[in-house]
Amino acid sequence: MSLLKDFSRGLVAENPVLRLMIGLCPTLAVSNTVINALGMSAATGFVLVCSNLVVALIRKIVPDEIRIPIFIIVISTFVTISDYVMQAYFQDLHHALGVFVPLIVVNCIILGRAEAFAYRNTVLSSTLDGVGMSLGFTLALGGIAVIRESLGAGAILGIKVLPQALAATIMILPPGAFITIGFLMAALNKLENKVL
Repeated sequence: MSLLKDFSRGLVAENPVLRLMIGLCPTLAVSNTVINALGMSAATGFVLVCSNLVVALIRKIVPDEIRIPIFIIVISTFVTISDYVMQAYFQDLHHALGVFVPLIVVNCIILGRAEAFAYRNTVLSSTLDGVGMSLGFTLALGGIAVIRESLGAGAILGIKVLPQALAATIMILPPGAFITIGFLMAALNKLENKVL
């Protein structure tokens, strides 16, 4: 039961974007299209799961005084791998995401989970936490991107869903992300209150 809780925590109860309100910089910047959102989610998820796993593996040998610099070195290693793979095989996506891929190193979701969870728990629990948080981030980012792209561009993945006359350009700009996050948080709160 504890392992299931470790996994499911990041999906809704501690969703990084819609509950904890962390990782908002890439959320605001890249959720204007579904492709960008999925690319950022994949890169962030890879870094989160791998860094949680490594931090949990080395937690007993890392001196408490230097744990944060060690965590940053571990995280930056996986960010570099992610950045190079994206640059080599997904050049258009890499160009679209720009500086936000290297900035995963300082993403609060990654460092926060390493410090708050992986440093204090087993490898399996930490890996499941990383997967759950990654899925929660992906669901939030993907949902925001679907709403923003459909309302702002009138299309999702190039498929028209709205007449161009109904598209609201503000939705593909950063204020559109704030508006969308606000409505999604309100809907999530309303849904939780009905369930409780």
